[in-house]
Amino acid sequence: MQSNNRSFLSSIMPVTKHLLVINLLMWLATLAFRQAGIIDLEQWLGLHFWKGSQFNVAQLFTYMFMHDTSGFTHIFFNMFSLWMFGSLLERMLGSKRYLFYYISCGIGAALVQELVWQFSWQDVLLGYVGNPAGLSADDVIRMINAGQADFTMSQFYNHMVTVGASGAVFGLLLAFGMLFPNMPMFIIPFPFPIKAKWMVIGYGLVELFFGINGSMDHIAHYAHLGGMLAGIIMILYWKHNGTLTRRNGFY
Repeated sequence: MQSNNRSFLSSIMPVTKHLLVINLLMWLATLAFRQAGIIDLEQWLGLHFWKGSQFNVAQLFTYMFMHDTSGFTHIFFNMFSLWMFGSLLERMLGSKRYLFYYISCGIGAALVQELVWQFSWQDVLLGYVGNPAGLSADDVIRMINAGQADFTMSQFYNHMVTVGASGAVFGLLLAFGMLFPNMPMFIIPFPFPIKAKWMVIGYGLVELFFGINGSMDHIAHYAHLGGMLAGIIMILYWKHNGTLTRRNGFY
């Protein structure tokens, strides 16, 4: 049993292994500190809207190591995807380039999320107040400024926060689809294999649909697309300058 454990752990490349450990430790720490009433790490390290008083630039990096503590699903699927694709890509790209790619995709996702918030915060505001009277965003803002609401604009801006490694993970998914486009993948609920390139395109289209449609608006769909966008820019650049070729792994 011990030999099997060592074999499993040794199969995970070092950067991927460290990313897995850091994410799990941060999730446990966030959960423990919140339940103990010590500190809410999400308020410090989660990505806030840039207009909020709790925003700082470091959150563009730190948010990708935070996950929702209301359940285990969020971190499980992100870490499962990181484990599934990470080691293979780390071997392909090399540890340093792989880490740079992962972090860059996470930051790219954060920047896209900030941009989306910038153009949609009025809609978020209407959802925040429930808007039973069918008011416009300008009407709600006038009420807030007149002291007729039970919150301030600063409190609302600070309410806009996102966490998770999903943007970086979607970047890994994009890289896998570009580097191994014809590798067959089995995806629930389909009983037949799907080529990696079609899987990536499908995920991208689904995220775009949900983002435009507003479905599952508690999920940062555009941030996922931002991670994929950052990923495709880097992969194409590395292909163009010869870093990735058919000889060293680009197909």
